[in-house]
Amino acid sequence: MGNSIKPHIERAEKTGVCQLCGNGLSEVPPELMRLTKNLRTLDLSDNKLQVLPKSIAQFTVLKSFLANNNRLGSLPLELGSLSKLEAVSLNNNRITSLPATFSKLRSLKTVSLCGNGITQFPFELCSLKNLDVVDLSRNKLTQLPDQIADLQAIELNVNQNQISRISECTARCPRLKVLRIEENCLQVDSIPSQLLTDSQVSLLSLDGNLFEMKQFHQLAGYDKYMDRYTATKKKFN
Repeated sequence: MGNSIKPHIERAEKTGVCQLCGNGLSEVPPELMRLTKNLRTLDLSDNKLQVLPKSIAQFTVLKSFLANNNRLGSLPLELGSLSKLEAVSLNNNRITSLPATFSKLRSLKTVSLCGNGITQFPFELCSLKNLDVVDLSRNKLTQLPDQIADLQAIELNVNQNQISRISECTARCPRLKVLRIEENCLQVDSIPSQLLTDSQVSLLSLDGNLFEMKQFHQLAGYDKYMDRYTATKKKFN
């Protein structure tokens, strides 16, 4: 065991928290397997990881997993075995899609996949009933498709993608209150009227698209959206 890792492992045996950030790791240290029964938080950010081992399935009580700023191109199917997982942060990797088993992570509340190479909205997220926040900013999405209607998230961030189409089904997302879609490729007529008139969305961030915000203000249904926006703002003031 490397001298730089040993104290982290020993500390984690007592605390259930293991932080191995910035250790130049090119693989997940096998010594971590000592912690499978008690590790609740694992942070492997700022390393050189290209793959995660199948053995990750053995961390049965893991609640928070971070591996930001690595070189991960894909995720193992075994990740779906982590039934206690509540937060996943995999920003700034090379991930292009999620494994089908991601839909089994029933306890997930927050998912952050900012700065990857995802081209299609991950439908695996749409079956997660406890999901609160999803960050897919700085990817390569081109649309929010019809299947998004089942997404349970309260907040969705898709800033800095290449989105030119928003399905009207987005308005059917049952809990969606915050939709951040700045710096994309939207024309003003790409914004479905249902999103303004018939959705739960009370904060719609649209700056940096292919229209002036005054055009957005003139859309049919804008007043109804502003009623929700104002009511929400009052609630928090």
